[in-house]
Amino acid sequence: MDKPANIPFEPVHLREAIEVMRALAHPLRMRIIALLGSHAAANVHTIYTTLGIEQAIASQHLRILRQTRLVHTNRLGKEIHYLLDEQRLAQVVRVAAELAKIIPGK
Repeated sequence: MDKPANIPFEPVHLREAIEVMRALAHPLRMRIIALLGSHAAANVHTIYTTLGIEQAIASQHLRILRQTRLVHTNRLGKEIHYLLDEQRLAQVVRVAAELAKIIPGK
């Protein structure tokens, strides 16, 4: 078993990590992330029509993803396009993998 990295657990970082993991734990947000991962950018209309959900629901979940910095926005004229922050997502995955090393398996 690999030795886990030394991950500092300062309260502010731990709270942020919890919020990011909570954001990723929702199936619809994972679907939004997958959609954005397969598109260069998408506006809210594209997101809610592709996923077959209401606009308000899509906006609510996009707000959470923005707050956790997993997505960011780019205004093109009157439209706001959402983009996946691939570097941030990769960072989260690396940290989660390190945490998995210190959590006993089933």
